[in-house]
Formats: sequence, structure tokens, C-alpha cells
Amino acid sequence: MSEPCDKKCGSCSKDCADRKTPQDFSAPANRGSNIKKVIGIVSGKGGVGKSLVSALLAVEMNRRGFNAAILDADVTGPSIPKAFGITLKAQGGETGLLPVVSRTGIRVMSVNLLLENETDPVVWRGPIIGNTVKQFWTDVAWGDVDYLFVDMPPGTGDVALTVFQSLPVDGVIIVASPQELVAMIVSKAVKMAEMMHIPVLGLVENMSYFRCPDCGKEYRIFGESRIEAVAVRHGLQVLASLPLDPALADACDNGAVEDYAGRPLGRVADIIEVSV
Repeated sequence: MSEPCDKKCGSCSKDCADRKTPQDFSAPANRGSNIKKVIGIVSGKGGVGKSLVSALLAVEMNRRGFNAAILDADVTGPSIPKAFGITLKAQGGETGLLPVVSRTGIRVMSVNLLLENETDPVVWRGPIIGNTVKQFWTDVAWGDVDYLFVDMPPGTGDVALTVFQSLPVDGVIIVASPQELVAMIVSKAVKMAEMMHIPVLGLVENMSYFRCPDCGKEYRIFGESRIEAVAVRHGLQVLASLPLDPALADACDNGAVEDYAGRPLGRVADIIEVSV
């Protein structure tokens, strides 16, 4: 015999034809966390620079005097600890798991901070990966954080859905590259954000060009950019176009992204401060 309905549709897990309100999948933050804003860094495909943008934005906000943090949700391809030169493992505290703090004070949580060896593969099925990302929100005592950047995995699958449904995401930034394929990929990411009723703050194009250090001429190695046309199609802004910069690549490879002198995402940070 089925149990009587208590009319509390938001907390009910049953697929009922009489449901009047959507099921609530939101997860409470750890009691040791006081997070003001959550920004998702997303893309429709891998290898376009989500982790780079996440790292640069956290560094920029930190330089402005804000408490910045990064939740590395790319569980099978975590790269944030490497960019910050973090080798310490996460430890537990009274209120939960504690993020590792970088040299300049940026708080980071990544699956690589829990593995014995950073090169160990994460061979997990989708539901386990999604639950791990949720636990980075519910079980990690982040402390006082002004901006938490979520470095999302590529695509619009399980983990992206988990983040959008479980975390109070205030807005997303979509990262793209100049290839012709970008139009379709960006459209997928935009439409998913719209489906989840999450504002898209704008687009960032990575690997837009290479500037010759000798003559200063710019070369479009991956072809002419189509990002402006894509932005117009979706009523969005292009917030930044990042060049191919060997100095920045070296900084990330050497765990010194915080030492990179450039501030290529300053305008993006301005918009985040005003819009979110």
C-alpha cells in the first residue's frame, strides 16, 4: 500500500502525475562555509581552457582583496592543483574536509588533493563522480569565501547537471576557442544554462591569436574568430579574448599561475563584481 501524500512536492522523490512543484535537488553548504557567490566556468568541449580561466579569475579576485576559492569539478581531469603548485593533501577538521590554501591565499579543493599520487586515474562511473562534486560542496569547510569558481568538466552531462541542481550557481562564464565548431558547442552550453535558469555572464575566447614577440604582429593560428557572431546570436557579450602566451603556459606548467604578471581577465572580473 502506498503512503499517503503529504503534499510536499519539493522534497518528494516520487514521479507523480500530481506533482505541483519541481523536485528540489539543492544541497546545503557545509556548516563551516560562508560562500557569497558561486560562478561556474563551463564549456561544451574539453581542451579550451576552463581551468586556465578559473585559475586566472581566482588570482584576479584575490589580487583585488577578495577571498577566492576554486572547486575543481573536473574529477577525471583535474589540473587546478598543478597550476597553483599545490602538492599538499587535503586534511580533515572539526567541521569537515579542509581545502588546501595556495601561496597567496586561494582555497582549492580537487580530487587530486585526495589521491595518493596525482597521476592515479579516476576510473569512476558518472553517479560517483557527480556525488563527489556534491560532497566538495557539502563536506568541505570552505570558510569565508567571496567568490567560489567551479571549474566544470566539459560537456553537458551528469556532473554539470549535478552542479547546476545542487549548488546555488549565481552565473556561468562559457569558455570557447576560435574553431568553426565553436558555434554548436557554445550553443549547447548556453541552452543548458537556460534550461537550468542560470544566467550566462558572457563568453571568453581562449587561444584567440598569437602575437609575435619580435614584430608585434598577431597571427590567428586557429583561424578567424567566430565568437562575436555566436555572442550576437545568443544575446551575450564577449568578455575577453585570450592570446596564446608562452609565459602563461610556462607559469601554469610550473605551478606558478599566481606569479603571472598579466591580468587578461580584468574586465571579466569587473563584470562579475557588478553583475553577480
